[in-house]
Amino acid sequence: MNFKLCAGCKNSFDCPPFSANVSDVEVCHCVPVDPLLQARALTPQTAETDAIRFLVGTQSLRYDNQIHIIDFDDENNIINKNVLLHQVGEIWHISASPADKGVLATCYNKTSDSKVVTCAAVWRMPKELESGSHESPDDSSSNAQTLELLCHLDNTAHGNMACVMWEPMGDGKRLISLADNNILLWDLQESSAKAVLSSSTALEGKGQLKFTSGRWSPHHNCTQIATASDTTVRGWDTRSMRQIYCIENTHGQLVRDLDFNPNKQYYLASCGDDCKVKFWDTRNVTEPVKTLEEHSHWVWNVRYNHSHDQLILTGSSDSRVILSNMVSISSEPFGHMVDDDDLSDQEDHHQEEKSKEPLQDSIIATYEEHEDSVYAVEWSSADPWLFASLSYDGRLVINRVPRALKYHILL
Repeated sequence: MNFKLCAGCKNSFDCPPFSANVSDVEVCHCVPVDPLLQARALTPQTAETDAIRFLVGTQSLRYDNQIHIIDFDDENNIINKNVLLHQVGEIWHISASPADKGVLATCYNKTSDSKVVTCAAVWRMPKELESGSHESPDDSSSNAQTLELLCHLDNTAHGNMACVMWEPMGDGKRLISLADNNILLWDLQESSAKAVLSSSTALEGKGQLKFTSGRWSPHHNCTQIATASDTTVRGWDTRSMRQIYCIENTHGQLVRDLDFNPNKQYYLASCGDDCKVKFWDTRNVTEPVKTLEEHSHWVWNVRYNHSHDQLILTGSSDSRVILSNMVSISSEPFGHMVDDDDLSDQEDHHQEEKSKEPLQDSIIATYEEHEDSVYAVEWSSADPWLFASLSYDGRLVINRVPRALKYHILL
């Protein structure tokens, strides 16, 4: 993985992106030419709040798959990378524990009885790599270390795993997996070495009902999740495992991803194959409160900024990443609230004039560094102004929110 400034920057603002290409990694020393390592799985290291770090999972049918640990030194503009071997199969989904820096979960393909099945497991990375800001070894592919398997999430009786969600505010001991039409709630015991299925439910109805994605809400004491199946989004209470709301025809085609607003407990974002991003109030699901139609192909990912929920990231098969400012439906529709004691009389008058009307929604920037479908976008868990995007050709691009917008939000 070679790291460099992206020479093809098409952005008008003054924060150049940094890019890293997973396909530049030599994964097998007996192969004279670098093999193509594709990727679609990306997560921030959620429990790491001091250093900027992302984890990338690869997809290869010919070679051992890997998890790339990407550390970004913002002060010196340096990216470091370490490699962990994930020898069990192609990685389709990756998620990091919110409480333990060294623990993560993957959904991966494996062949069983001549059939390809998607499984899930919980892993621990080597102790020396748990914290961020490590230097890259001279040849990281030859120095790749191995993940420690903690436990499998047994899906023998439930079907193929689509994703694994950690309880957002928990101690890293509870997670939910979606397997075909089943919701499975797991308790990790014995230092995460054992996963016990504590409760489950199944989606019932006509046809082949399968979950495509899900998200665990950080609100309501973490007792609600949302799931997507076909064109429908459903909310569930994790205590009773019963459905609490249903948004039929959420999108005209398959729903790809969901995310909860971290600051407004009833607000949910969705995206799908109809090229749209929609925002919902789950108390009234007859129609979306807002719709974005900026992408020209399937929208694979939507993410709220953890600190400033007006900032929305989306990634699409049109190879673009779009950063939107959805301030009208944010927790601060009139802009950043300033303490009255900090304002002079003139500033106070200006603040009153400014706060009479909600700020306008807008597209902040369109990022076009990718040349393939963008399957994942994620905000850093350590820096609210920095985000990463991953395309299928293995290119990881790290960008910042434009400085002018940052100060506008803060001031």
